[in-house]
Amino acid sequence: MRYLVTAAEMREYDSNTIEKTGIPACVLMERVALAAADRICLRQGDKKSSGRVLIMAGMGNNGGDGLAVARILWERGWQVEVWCVGEQEKASAQWRQQRQILENYPVEFTQAPKRQEYRAAVDALFGVGLSREVEGRYREAVKIFNSLEGFKLALDLPSGIDSDTGRVWGEAVRADATVTFGFCKRGLVLYPGCEYGGEVYTADIGVGVRSFYGREPGMFAYDEELEELLPPRPRDGHKGTFGKVLLLAGSHNMAGAAVLAARAAYRTGAGMVKVVTPGENRVILQQAVPEALLGDGESLEKDLEWADVIAAGCGLGRSDWAFDCLKRVIGESRKPLLLDADALNLLAEGQELKEMLAAQGREGRDIVLTPHVGELSRLLGKGESIESCRRNLALRGGQLAAAVWGTVAAKDARTFVCREGRSTCVNLTGNSGMGTAGSGDVLAGMTAALMAQGMKGFEAAAVGAYAHGLAGDRVTARVGEHACMAGDLAENPLFERLGQRVEL
Repeated sequence: MRYLVTAAEMREYDSNTIEKTGIPACVLMERVALAAADRICLRQGDKKSSGRVLIMAGMGNNGGDGLAVARILWERGWQVEVWCVGEQEKASAQWRQQRQILENYPVEFTQAPKRQEYRAAVDALFGVGLSREVEGRYREAVKIFNSLEGFKLALDLPSGIDSDTGRVWGEAVRADATVTFGFCKRGLVLYPGCEYGGEVYTADIGVGVRSFYGREPGMFAYDEELEELLPPRPRDGHKGTFGKVLLLAGSHNMAGAAVLAARAAYRTGAGMVKVVTPGENRVILQQAVPEALLGDGESLEKDLEWADVIAAGCGLGRSDWAFDCLKRVIGESRKPLLLDADALNLLAEGQELKEMLAAQGREGRDIVLTPHVGELSRLLGKGESIESCRRNLALRGGQLAAAVWGTVAAKDARTFVCREGRSTCVNLTGNSGMGTAGSGDVLAGMTAALMAQGMKGFEAAAVGAYAHGLAGDRVTARVGEHACMAGDLAENPLFERLGQRVEL
């Protein structure tokens, strides 16, 4: 698991390390500089390699880090050119200390880069905490830096990127690599900031989990092997042991979503899957997913009793039949419930259903909603625009989660899994090839299967998004992002090891 921190959280953990743990700030800065210098040298293939390097240093502590890097690289045999940008009378105390030390080293200070090409160039202009447009001399400096030839390394965060949101503040450094310190900053993994940092390395400088002092970061991401996150499979288990998923899916001439969700549920370990769908879909489902049981809504009461988890919405449509089924699913059962796609659209149109669902969430029903940004906008209502939801997806997902007393997996290029009182899980797997019809149906089936196997809704949604993205990465590694189809994701999402397909 990777913690992803905001600028405020990182400042708090730095302060805790200095004031409570007792590690001096100058020691932390030295570790920062050593980690960055090592990365530059390793890029050249040797910790003692050399060449000509440019350090672009601002006047804050990030610039102080850059000055310390300049000293260490000079000691390793590099020709060092330091380009200070800003007013030195406004420099931080740590910057001044590093500048005073550097007076004893024959590095070259310049008003602008003296050449167009360097073996390495270091961005130490802003770091974390930037919250306004990059303008004037700073904007021009970033443009000049980007125009240089050679390996570009950013310290902590490319200058011009918002450390909390990934927003580009007008102009930003495009780095080949970024060394971030202590914990990864959110802006390095969120769009569009994640496209500016290049390869990201998180360096241990002495600020770790001991620095939390009871206040963990508000966001994390999975990065472990998928098998470590999946529910256990007892050797003496049977189809009842591994959970029964009831899918309310499909509508007239819309059987595909039901097929994809059912396949994905089985491929994610569910023991039994029953699909409640209009009668005209029965033959298609029997041929496409012969393992699935079928229902048409006539015996829904018995089906609800049979199920371990209920998932509704994939291709369901907005007919009277669909609304009636959804109303019964919400009103007549307290089983774990996942709502996706058309179920969310029906929910957005029915205030009574929303209030009923929220009341059940307060009483402890395990509820998961999986909206994309458009569905999230409709569910929040009150003029909440799609663009506002996209810009503030974690925040808006959290608001909906609080309103329904459940889990919300807010889906876009990054999926944020939100629940009141829990750190938000952001999924970092997946790619543009998954932006294809039916991909969300696969995710719904996978998440429902994990819930059926005993996982709580938040964990199931987070692990489901992670597994779904890994499936997409594995598929596109074979066929490319242009050729990926949802059926590829549903067919074999979890049975590949080390990038190689295991034929079933």
